[in-house]
Amino acid sequence: MRDYDAATAFLGEWGRFQRLVFFLLSASIIPNGFNGMSVVFLAGTPEHRCVVPRGANLSGEWRNASIPLELRGGQEAPSRCRRYRLAALANFSALGLRPGSDVELEAVEQEPCLDGWEYSRDVYRSTIVTEWNLVCEDDWKAPLTTSLFFVGVLIGSFISGQLSDRIIPESPRWLISQGRYKEAEAIIRKAAKINGIPAPSVLFGTAEMQDSKPQQQQKAILLDLFRTRNIATITIMSLLLWFFTSVGYFGLSLSTPDWHGNAYVNCFLSAVIEVPAYVIAWLLLRSLPRRYSLSGTFFLGGSVVLFIQLVPAELNILSVGLVMLGKFGITAAFSMLYVYNVELYPTVVRNMAVGATSTASRLGSIIAPYFVYLGAYNRFLPYILMGSLTVLIGIITLFLPESYGNPLPESFEQMLKVKCFRNRQQTTGIRSSKESPKSLITPL
Repeated sequence: MRDYDAATAFLGEWGRFQRLVFFLLSASIIPNGFNGMSVVFLAGTPEHRCVVPRGANLSGEWRNASIPLELRGGQEAPSRCRRYRLAALANFSALGLRPGSDVELEAVEQEPCLDGWEYSRDVYRSTIVTEWNLVCEDDWKAPLTTSLFFVGVLIGSFISGQLSDRIIPESPRWLISQGRYKEAEAIIRKAAKINGIPAPSVLFGTAEMQDSKPQQQQKAILLDLFRTRNIATITIMSLLLWFFTSVGYFGLSLSTPDWHGNAYVNCFLSAVIEVPAYVIAWLLLRSLPRRYSLSGTFFLGGSVVLFIQLVPAELNILSVGLVMLGKFGITAAFSMLYVYNVELYPTVVRNMAVGATSTASRLGSIIAPYFVYLGAYNRFLPYILMGSLTVLIGIITLFLPESYGNPLPESFEQMLKVKCFRNRQQTTGIRSSKESPKSLITPL
């Protein structure tokens, strides 16, 4: 059968039909940003401290000293989860003793926040954290709510995939691979009509349909993504790429309240930086090889995030700038992955490969909130982990085949080889040539 691109070249590359499909797909994605990132504010954790009941028999001086100080971020601040034992403070207050001078506060017994917490309203008026007291011993439940949200996204993607078929036309290339020529031809002729271009009287001849019957009879299953050593290696690498890229992208996005400065401004800047990232990704896809473009952006994003731990505490603005640059690199790489992943797989399993890697991405987003949660133990730990993993997948990318400038594979035989396998085959070929010098003789 003729190459699909050659058969549909008369449509043009960017006609009215292609623009319509592009903008419909873009419009369907817009709500994702509102829903996906709203959890940054819905699950925000404001400053808090233990409640000291009004009925406690404490003087004003002892009430002010009822919360112990702890070292946080290099500075002393009121404890968020502990208070001095109120019974002991009431006793000291009744005896007329003064905190600090008459009583050493460090020696006073402490207790948890038995009467709840009071929350600052400087940043958030109300969040699920303040409503359900998801702090201290229950602080692990806050990232759990975010993870459950992304579990819903994963489940919903299976349903939305079916619903999207009612809005966006099916891929003619895929329809042809399934032997559904009439449906594919109807879509192509509709595209030609929208573009104002006359379509050939015959798009697919009888002989072409007969030649492609063996390919049509192939029914793809999930195991086809692992049917050969080459495709299995590509699939495993792709799953790792999508998983860890999603961890880095959502980890940095969800950590915006932890940055220095206003949480709302930080979230806005985190979103704005994606615009130039997408522009750069588009330019890289048009002009440079995929592997080097992806690896370069991964290295950029990962290395600057790793560098954050070396920035002095007083240079908070520099830290925010580095996080933004890291988000820029990971966002650019994330957007290029969609194109690169499609180019690696043949038509018969392309949709399945995209579904599998997207599932890996959703799994990465599910655990990303707990990467951010690790900042409660060490504020640099999330950035160390996300930066290291991003650099790692930048290295992995270099071993994948290069698809830039190559036509989309239609069958498993046309798939590009993983770099190490290709080199091994070349080496084997050289050895065979040395062992069989007669094979080098060619007829004149």
